[in-house]
Amino acid sequence: MDKVKVYTSNTCPYCTMAKEYLKDRNIEFEEKNVQTDKEARSELMNMGYTGVPVIIIDGQEIVGFDKAKLDEILDK
Repeated sequence: MDKVKVYTSNTCPYCTMAKEYLKDRNIEFEEKNVQTDKEARSELMNMGYTGVPVIIIDGQEIVGFDKAKLDEILDK
């Protein structure tokens, strides 16, 4: 599996849920906080997104905390 990236913000409860889910599954990820990192915010906007979380796994983009979709990708 390639590196996992999670775009987050400080006040997003779904971001917290997504990070906890990945930690519980022992999946290493890079957190990109769009609230504190202007470069991360630009990256996210260039991908066409304005909300978080956005989770990228092996080039697949998941918008929001979609546990079923995460399970599907991670259990391959």
